[in-house]
Amino acid sequence: MENQISLKAEMAEVPQAAEVGELELQAVIGFNGEAMRHVPTGLKCHPDQEHLVYPLGCTVLIQAINTNKQDFLHGHGNNVSCVDVSNSGEYIASGQVTYMGFKADIILWDYKKREPIARLSLHKGKIEDLAFSPNDLYLVSLGGPDDGSVLVWSIAKRDAICGSPAAGLNVGNATAVIFSGGCDEMFVTAGKYASAGGGAGPISHFIGFCRKQGHSSMPSDDSFFYLGTTTGDILKMNPRTKLMADTGPVKDKFSLGVTAIKCLKMGALLVGSGTGLLVLCKSPTYKPIKKIQLQGCITSIALRGEGHQFFVGTEESYIYRVNFTDFKETLITTCHFEGVEDIVFPFGTDELFATCAKRDIRVWHTLSNRELLRITVPNMTCHSIDFMRDGKSIISAWDDGKIRAFAPETGRLMYAINNAHRIGVTAISTTSDCKRIISGGGEGEVRVWQIGCQTQKLEEALKEHKSSVSCIRVKSNNEECVTASTDGTCIIWDLV
Repeated sequence: MENQISLKAEMAEVPQAAEVGELELQAVIGFNGEAMRHVPTGLKCHPDQEHLVYPLGCTVLIQAINTNKQDFLHGHGNNVSCVDVSNSGEYIASGQVTYMGFKADIILWDYKKREPIARLSLHKGKIEDLAFSPNDLYLVSLGGPDDGSVLVWSIAKRDAICGSPAAGLNVGNATAVIFSGGCDEMFVTAGKYASAGGGAGPISHFIGFCRKQGHSSMPSDDSFFYLGTTTGDILKMNPRTKLMADTGPVKDKFSLGVTAIKCLKMGALLVGSGTGLLVLCKSPTYKPIKKIQLQGCITSIALRGEGHQFFVGTEESYIYRVNFTDFKETLITTCHFEGVEDIVFPFGTDELFATCAKRDIRVWHTLSNRELLRITVPNMTCHSIDFMRDGKSIISAWDDGKIRAFAPETGRLMYAINNAHRIGVTAISTTSDCKRIISGGGEGEVRVWQIGCQTQKLEEALKEHKSSVSCIRVKSNNEECVTASTDGTCIIWDLV
């Protein structure tokens, strides 16, 4: 027996709703490390050496390094695409992405008050990168591919003072901008096939290369600046002569390209590659002096103080802390790096919760935001999870058509139901007596499984949905369940 619920054609009169308050964001677990879709060089260490600054969605997050206390800067209407912190630490600037043809905002924030000071709107489509001048006089902004301009803003006047196309017609898009280490009138832009330098006036292009450049760094004395390329080279440029001083490494280039680069006071370079290799090297050979292997492509390197300690962000959403002396990494932040498919709390407690995304399931401690357990099934996608009422197992739905049960303390596989659905298991739920599992598949079928001590038996197969089942909820008395599908229908099923 089933009852199908559909939308009625007639609209009932809706009473005026009472005023609803907004939910306050308490904490965030995550770091958008993927440079291509999120924010390259998005991880910053504040000059007070006590806070990390990085964007997450439409929010800029300020996190205390020692206590993990978080503050949030809200104001953007779409995803934050870049962020920078002034040398004095007084200002934070963040830019966003928006729809083609619409203006993309830059917000200038007061760091101490955690409030916006000004909203700067001239670019269209996307803000590609931002950079403060060394004495906080100017802010340079770089527009995205649909904008193509570089603008210089006066921080005191909160207004643009000049602008220019960021790249010539015969070269690609500019993707990065850095200011001089000691001069408020010089900055460098770099991008696909080109690099350019300019002052607080029109930009003059003076260097052209046949490589894609996306990452740059400049020492504080402005004698040279360095460019990292997707071919795995490092280019050392002289801004005064407008010539290349040297390039390297000659033989063992950085595999999958140079994805992050940072100058140290002592003249050495920290270089991150697409394979997750972090290297300390020096010009002109660029041979590794020290190196460590991290998880995922390195997208950010943020120095703490003079560089005695630094933080590294990767594409797989890890943040590492590395001490310069021993050059050993400590993992301080981790999260899913793919979209979260499901989230569930165990019965009777809010101290723990579990999430699933792509190939793994993770169990988190609510109060500390720490990861307690990770369960990984390589090359598979987990679509849905649920805790058994007794808390003794985590039931999960996978795209290979299997239902897998894991121990919540160790992550050990307890049992697996093979061929549970033909086109993958897309939704799952359990009854409160821990004796049945209800699963939904990509073919639209709902199946009821009887769970014994050593056996898992198919009890019933229910077919009514025309498309994949997206959600299942069981009534508290275990006599009925409701299923939702991507075909736009909900069905109530009698389980007795």
